[in-house]
Amino acid sequence: MNALKGSRSAKIFAGIALLSASALVVAGCSGTPSDNASEGGGDKPAADLTLKLGSLLPQTGSLSFLGPPMESGVGLAVKEVNEAAAGVTIDLTAEDEGDTDTKAYETSITKLQGAGVTAMVGAAASGVSRLILDGNVSAGILQISASNTGPDFTDWDDNGLYFRTAPSDLLQGEVLGNLIAEDGHKTLGVIYQNDAYGTGLFDNIKSTFEGAGGEVVADASYNVGDGQFDAQVETIKAANPDAVAIVSFDQFKTIAPLLQNAGISPDKWYLVDGNLSDYGSSPDTNFSFSLEGAQGTKPGPALQDDFTDRLQTYWTGEGNPEVNDFTYAAEAYDAVVLVALASLAAGSTEGKDIAAKMEEVSGGSGDGEKCTTFADCAKIINDGGTADYDGYSGEITFDENGDPQGASIGTYKYGADNLITRTN
Repeated sequence: MNALKGSRSAKIFAGIALLSASALVVAGCSGTPSDNASEGGGDKPAADLTLKLGSLLPQTGSLSFLGPPMESGVGLAVKEVNEAAAGVTIDLTAEDEGDTDTKAYETSITKLQGAGVTAMVGAAASGVSRLILDGNVSAGILQISASNTGPDFTDWDDNGLYFRTAPSDLLQGEVLGNLIAEDGHKTLGVIYQNDAYGTGLFDNIKSTFEGAGGEVVADASYNVGDGQFDAQVETIKAANPDAVAIVSFDQFKTIAPLLQNAGISPDKWYLVDGNLSDYGSSPDTNFSFSLEGAQGTKPGPALQDDFTDRLQTYWTGEGNPEVNDFTYAAEAYDAVVLVALASLAAGSTEGKDIAAKMEEVSGGSGDGEKCTTFADCAKIINDGGTADYDGYSGEITFDENGDPQGASIGTYKYGADNLITRTN
């Protein structure tokens, strides 16, 4: 992933988004209402707040391909919230997440907590969030992830401080298992990452596929940080399955050529959100063969062209190359907007106060008025009403556990150019 220009601990004031790679944080204190009319807000904003937001997203490590889309979503949202001048100004500090192997998050989370943040967007990986969430809860920091899919977060003892804009793996595993069965495959082999993300998806893919009458005839796991996958591929090849599911992060770049060399063609492959990417436009991928026919799933609805155009304009305007794909960009954007709206509705930048309004501004409680932009929602709040934000990632609508009540899982297929096209 490409870093933004300037220091990684640089901050965003007003509308200037200078990102690094990882955690959104909110701090500050309530101010008095502004005497000036706000563009997009009411005649007088309900509050005059400075939100110290932090982002903890992957610049390095096995999920680094998700850095640019998620960072662009965060940065664009910060820019547009600040431009609305509706009573909330975001001050963003960004740090690198890395992964559970490199452990870059250990230094990053110390910096963010030491900076006094009260809200954070991240981490991207469920495994990293599991390691930092209890500490954030103890510190009173609201944490919202755009991509945590582990089912266990639903029942986490988080004091109401954890939210996510991505659905649980229970849903993605079900969609992928059904897709494999509907394609007529009767036997399946699975290569999966031996962590909560990989085992969770494997379990749900297997139960769904076998529930539809199929059989998982072989499975092979690997540990995060492994670089050799010959044994796993040999295990799958020996069982000669009709299809193969690969549940991984960027280890797919090494696994894919091994599968191809073993005579397991890409039209039998099924990928997940951790490895589904536009490899044809990725300069660090050296596939000497076509992925044509391979399929996969990832959360999120089809994005509007206007949104993706705005993301690209923002991101390239910061000196970065174009985003290759938009995985979790909408979820990251919506996470920022929801935190800002909840802060405005609470008239506070304290983590517990923001958390208390998150369900309301998402439409999960109360009888709010539908709105689809920060500016429009802020105007409703500033005029004394209740906003119900529907974003680019969907209606969201948090339940009492901080989970989105409705979610969309897209299915995709690779063409000869190794680029994906949405098929549903």
